[in-house]
Amino acid sequence: MKLNLVKRWKKITGLLTVLAAANVFGVTAQKPNVILIYSDDVGYGDLGVYGAKMIPTPHLDKLAAGGLVFTDGHSPASTCSASRFAMLTGHLAHRRGIRVLPPNAPLPILAEDYTLPKVFKAAGYKTAVIGKWHLGLGAKGVPTNWNGEVKPGPLEIGFDYSFLLPSTNDRVPCVYLENHRVVNLDPNDPISIGQKDDPRSTEYPDGKKNPEAMTYYKSTHGHNDSVINGIGRIGTMYGGKAALWNDETMSDEFVKRSEKFIDQHLQANKDQPFFLFFCSQCIHVPRTPHPRFKGKSQLGYRGDAMVELDWSTGAIMEMLEKRGIADNTMVIFTSDNGPVYDDGYDDGTTVPTSTREVDRGHDASGPYRGGKYQIYEGGTRVPFIVSWPAKIKPGKSAALITHTDFMLTFADLLGVKLPEGAAPDSQNSLKALLGEDPKGNPYMVEEAVGYALRHGDWKLVMESVRQKAGEEKGALKFKLYNLGNDIGEQHDVAANHPERVAQLSKILIRIKDGAGVRESVASGG
Repeated sequence: MKLNLVKRWKKITGLLTVLAAANVFGVTAQKPNVILIYSDDVGYGDLGVYGAKMIPTPHLDKLAAGGLVFTDGHSPASTCSASRFAMLTGHLAHRRGIRVLPPNAPLPILAEDYTLPKVFKAAGYKTAVIGKWHLGLGAKGVPTNWNGEVKPGPLEIGFDYSFLLPSTNDRVPCVYLENHRVVNLDPNDPISIGQKDDPRSTEYPDGKKNPEAMTYYKSTHGHNDSVINGIGRIGTMYGGKAALWNDETMSDEFVKRSEKFIDQHLQANKDQPFFLFFCSQCIHVPRTPHPRFKGKSQLGYRGDAMVELDWSTGAIMEMLEKRGIADNTMVIFTSDNGPVYDDGYDDGTTVPTSTREVDRGHDASGPYRGGKYQIYEGGTRVPFIVSWPAKIKPGKSAALITHTDFMLTFADLLGVKLPEGAAPDSQNSLKALLGEDPKGNPYMVEEAVGYALRHGDWKLVMESVRQKAGEEKGALKFKLYNLGNDIGEQHDVAANHPERVAQLSKILIRIKDGAGVRESVASGG
């Protein structure tokens, strides 16, 4: 009898989940295709819709005009690997010591981790990742075999298809990886990283010993190991000459591969929805815009790379329109962290010696302080646009929202129940994402070298004071800003609000020490 009641209850709860999903999707209960365009190092002020005057971004502005523009949308961290990890897993990156992964880093996402692509697969989606990865490849303690099967990687954590720039465009190996194998690899010119494993492998100039080999532009700091395509890279690479990418055609390649994935999927099963994680390399260094984009902004390589990114977005939107699937496709455009100017190459980006870095009058952080690597708002407050013509009304939203929320948010949208313990730092922001909640998260964590906790207009920054001799631990230092009247984070008011510092620090310390964001927020610390 009890068993029958349990079975009935499961049927009832399952039906309620289906009905809830039907209410979200409309009468047809048709799940939307989802394309997440994850740009690289794009700041809040780099788009026309967010105030850029010196960079034309007509396609992104059009996407914004037909979608919901968030003014308080955030990447999880102010560095790329950390943000990507948190977004795909719902775990803050400090839990696995992730900040910026080196070229030979193993995959930090474990096979048993529940991930964003697994959420989509559980809902019946076809999944793909195309573009810059920078989340490590291979197993810990085992050298990655670039001449055979490169795994574990995206296919082991929930993606059905992958076409990758394996690390970043300023790091080796400078080859594309399709699923488990390097594209166009000549077996007689094997790849190795760090040391030459085979005498047949091609050798590339050493930028430290032969700076004249860096003909595209010079390195300013740290980007002068193997020189490939006239550009110094981080890390030493041997072999793979036939497989080398062309830096200037990278965006074209990613768009072409995306179109191929969409077409093959529609031909195979047009009724099955798809999730495409499109990770552009733009506008990360080295900035190498295709010649057709050079001179299209007023800001040299960095601005022209932004124009190329805008074109990529437009090309994807055109694909959807031509195939008649734009109306029921959710497109999210955002960035992995805030902006950076000179980041290793002398590409002409001007950085005056002032307290506020700008590029010839263009402030990529908009009105916010700081950028990439920093805990200030400019490090994580990024462009965040959501378009779903069938469901989301165009407009602006001041809701507080972060990419870490994607796990729980899409699970709710698609009627997927997460396993116990999954995505502990993800909060359900579905109503905010759909434009139905103007406030968003009550609390939100930002990561850089230190940590910050947002609560409405209040922002608590926690930094470790350098450890002194004889101390077991360095002390913690707290700063408090009120963004309501100090948007540039110029005035630390911690001394004036000790009770608020005590309240927020209790929550943030607990999160830093291992408790999940949801648990910590629910318990008030």
